[in-house]
This record gives sequence, structure tokens and C-alpha cells, in this order.
Amino acid sequence: MPNILIIGATRGLGRSLANLYAAKADTTVFGTHRSATPPAGLHESIVWVPSIDLSEEGVGRKLVNQLGMLGGGGGMVEGGKRVFDVVIITAGYFATEDWTNGPKWEEEVRMYTTSSIAPPFIVHSLFRSKHITRGSKIILVSSESGSITLRHAKEGGGNYAHHASKSALNMVGKLLSLDLKDEGVIVSIVHPGFMRTEMTKGVGFDKYWDDGGAVTPDVAAESLIGWTEALGIEKTGQYWAPRGPRDIGTADVTMGDNLPTPLQLPW
Repeated sequence: MPNILIIGATRGLGRSLANLYAAKADTTVFGTHRSATPPAGLHESIVWVPSIDLSEEGVGRKLVNQLGMLGGGGGMVEGGKRVFDVVIITAGYFATEDWTNGPKWEEEVRMYTTSSIAPPFIVHSLFRSKHITRGSKIILVSSESGSITLRHAKEGGGNYAHHASKSALNMVGKLLSLDLKDEGVIVSIVHPGFMRTEMTKGVGFDKYWDDGGAVTPDVAAESLIGWTEALGIEKTGQYWAPRGPRDIGTADVTMGDNLPTPLQLPW
């Protein structure tokens, strides 16, 4: 019976992943949310882990403590620890920045903390507490915006912390893969696709949805689940776009034409 842990399961991609995984037979989904009360309108079988905020210090320890107080699910090992087959960290925060108005200190701190500081603490805590072990898969949801190679005058500057925090997450994923490879734990860094979410709408990116080939979170979640199921240790520490180049606006001018799907992205 697979156990899935989704960090950030209430909105956008995380919400779709939680629902799609929960609909699978013999699969138990654990989803985190920031509030003390669980969200409404999601699959009734999801086991909720409350009050998990990636902008707070100690989030890894708190997550492990919260998991210890929950029932449900299989995959137990000695000592009653639940082993997760898949852990997906998809929680994020996006505040736009531009050169005219300048960078934003508090928003930058929150973006870096959520995207690239919290994940190693979470993975370290889960591993030390034996919630992940040999055969577990860690999926870090990054973005093509974190690729320095893909940045091009075609899309301009700005959005400093959003893009740079994803670059930092890419490095975190690479380093975690080196730490965990001999332990048999797979780390995959992914760009899930440009999505029609409240987050992208909230920063005004809905005006690019049609031209940019944006898809619904359900579509992106289906492709990410398929990617995860087929994922092997040979791809640990690599940076991929499971949906290929179709929504990467600078792929043609930086990587060329006739690119494959899935597409390994350049750092």
C-alpha cells in the first residue's frame, strides 16, 4: 500500500496531486496545510497534517512530530514509523518584482525560505526519523525559471527572488541527491509546467496563459504522477520538465528546436 506525502496540498498543483493520488486504489495520501483546520472539498480519504508552514523555523521537526500523532496508512517499519514511498514538496510563494519598483525585502525572505531553505530541513528530518528510506522518492517542485541557461532577454529581468530561489532549490536537490544516493533514496527536481492557478493569476500571469500554453493543475499533476512512477535512481539529482519544452518560452532560443519530451533542463 503506497504512502504519499504532499507538502502543500491545499492549492494548485498540490491540491490536484492529493486528489489524484487519493483516488488510486490502496494508496494513502498525507497532505500538509498551514492552518489548524483541514481544507474542504478534497478527497475524503486524505490524512491531513495541520499547521505546517514552510516559512517557519523548525518546520522539519514539527512535521515529524505531527506525523507521529496521526493514524491511518500502512507501510510501517519497526518502531511504528510510517515510510513514505513518495514525498512531494510543492508549497510555494510568489511575489513579483521589477527594476522600476525595486526588490522587496520581506517578500524575498519568504520566497527563499519557502522554496529553498525549508526543503532540506524537511528531507533531513524525514530521513533521520526513518519516514523515508531505501526506495523512497523525493520530488522537489521547482520551475524552468530556476534555470540560468534558460534566462534570456526575450523574457527580461525582474522577479529576482522567485527565479533565484528556484535556482537555489535546484542546487539543494542536487546536493541532497549526493547525500542520499547510497541510501537508495531518489531525489528528482522538476518543472511541472506553466499552470492556470490562483498563484499565477494573482501575479498577473494569466495574461500569458493562452500564448504560453498553460495547463490546468490536474493535467500537470497527471504528468508528474506518471513521471514519479517511472522514476529510477539513474535520474536522481537531475532537473527535468516531464511535459517537455511546450510551455518553456525560451527553450527554442537557448536549447534549439525539436526538443524531446520529457526534457532534461540545463542548470
